[in-house]
Amino acid sequence: MKRNHKNNYAYIDGANLHKGVDSLGWQLDYERFRIWLRDKYSIERAYIFIGLIPTHKNLYKYLQESGFILVYKEVVYGSDGNPKGNCDADLVLQTVVDSYENKFNKAVIVSSDGDYSSMIKFLQEKNKLHVILSPREEKNCSILLKRTGAKISYINDQKSLLESSQKEKAPDGDKTP
Repeated sequence: MKRNHKNNYAYIDGANLHKGVDSLGWQLDYERFRIWLRDKYSIERAYIFIGLIPTHKNLYKYLQESGFILVYKEVVYGSDGNPKGNCDADLVLQTVVDSYENKFNKAVIVSSDGDYSSMIKFLQEKNKLHVILSPREEKNCSILLKRTGAKISYINDQKSLLESSQKEKAPDGDKTP
């Protein structure tokens, strides 16, 4: 039986997804997540916007092999030594450009960040939003996203399907080269 071709795209805030799921105490299996996005939401392209840190090359390879398209952002290091690769503007720009160029039918946005609320409203006005997938619990998802009235689903509700069965960290998760 031929699958209905819907040509939907996912735009994923990589840091928000990782930190959100991590805060819930479990580890996401990105391969399963990519398959779930395809099967549940007819996602043809899944972009992960992520900071580029050379020591994480094994992680990037794993994500690409899992079927994600990586959009890198150069990171800067704060005074505390922690990397900061703010990808919000890149995610918004890519989503809006793809919408204007009519590259997708519907968008799935993966983030709990209220900074995306204006983009969500734009997608709603264009009838281009499918759903927001929040990596955080409902109480920790931004009120700004909730106020848009968009459908929000919580990734934690799919933990039994999407949790990594490995007890070890993801590639480069321990920050070793």
